Amino acid sequence: MSRRAAFLDRDGVINRAIVRNGKPYPPQDPRELELLPGVPGAVARLRRAGYLVLVITNQPDVARGTTSKSSVEEINARLCAELALDGVYVCWHDDAAGCNCRKPQPGLLLDAAREHGVDLGRSFMIGDRWRDVLAGQRAGCRTIWIDRGYAESAPAGADYTADGLPGAVAWILKDERAANEDAR
Repeated sequence: MSRRAAFLDRDGVINRAIVRNGKPYPPQDPRELELLPGVPGAVARLRRAGYLVLVITNQPDVARGTTSKSSVEEINARLCAELALDGVYVCWHDDAAGCNCRKPQPGLLLDAAREHGVDLGRSFMIGDRWRDVLAGQRAGCRTIWIDRGYAESAPAGADYTADGLPGAVAWILKDERAANEDAR
């Protein structure tokens, strides 16, 4: 278990979330998918630095019947192809299911770490909602919150706050360089 990973939430981190009344929603189908500025370059920087890039996403609209599983899978496949992601892990449930895979529970992060041999203590969870940060904390990752100004509570105790994935990646790589210099 020596690999490092950057676990990324999907909607609001990689692609534009559709915001209604201050609350973010995923695209309903692939035609609505829009990568956020700087995301391809940020993902490439993580990969060059030796990080696995794994997406961890809640998609409760499938359980609620407002979007199809095939639409979500098509969006995920397109993101994998465009960004060379190492994997996408999806929770298909809503809160009523009480599952361990829906963030803020850490189940998907733990599964991904086990499958890829990831050292969670050397990894990061990057998300735009309190659920993402809490799931990362519960899994033992360092956390970065991307503040999108949603009308909901900010997460408590994130290690860093960024305005987008490029800023989050810059902080990770700067922090890594500082740690390497301290080790010398």
